[in-house]
Amino acid sequence: MAVTSDKELQQWKSRLHDLARKSYQQNIFTFTGFLGLSEQDLFWQEEQQLRYAGYEFWGGSEHCDRLVLRFGFKEDLGYEEPFGIVCVHIAPLQEKFSDDFSHRDFLGALMNLGIDRSTLGDIRVGHREAYLFCLESIAPFICENLEQVKHTHVRCRIVSEAADVPEEEPEQVVVQVASARIDAVIAKVYNKSRNDVIELFRAGKVYVGGRLCENNSRMLKEQETVNVRGFGKFIYYGVKGETKKGKLSIQAAVYR
Repeated sequence: MAVTSDKELQQWKSRLHDLARKSYQQNIFTFTGFLGLSEQDLFWQEEQQLRYAGYEFWGGSEHCDRLVLRFGFKEDLGYEEPFGIVCVHIAPLQEKFSDDFSHRDFLGALMNLGIDRSTLGDIRVGHREAYLFCLESIAPFICENLEQVKHTHVRCRIVSEAADVPEEEPEQVVVQVASARIDAVIAKVYNKSRNDVIELFRAGKVYVGGRLCENNSRMLKEQETVNVRGFGKFIYYGVKGETKKGKLSIQAAVYR
């Protein structure tokens, strides 16, 4: 769900508390659908009041942006319940006649089926194909009904082996900054001016570890994931050296 008003915000927070309470009182796992960054941030706002129930996030693979939240302590419950996430491979029937696709093309075709956005996770776009993480409950419907993306006829199949899903290959970059302030690092990674980066913070487009970041002078810590909506994300690997002029050489893995 996309939270767009104060009423929806309160409804969403109440939903989180209901799921946590149900898990704790009935000794069962409870789940949300896929959460975007803004919805994950709402969880972190309430985290101290929800941690009693135990929780875990998963999106189907490492480094996913859209995640399902599960409440419940598996150690206390004595069993493990999977998140119910599968991967659907979407490919053209005839590749030589295929269009070139973007993430928006695949998402638009899926949303035209009338699917709830919360049932859909990340879409990894390759060469004229995509791998879609989605809830297991919606996967058969997608496989039966998604027949066309743009002007290209496609086929869908559920990928059963994790090895069949290609890993995202980030670009390893090294940039020089005066300090590990988040605004300075973002400016260098995305080749933006400091003023442009400040506007991104004002627009609420910067997240660290799934939490909205409003402090542009925040110092980054090693292994933190920074999402900049509209540009992608990167994992900050820390300071790797210092130049003769006193600049810090920092390394990051950038996902475009």
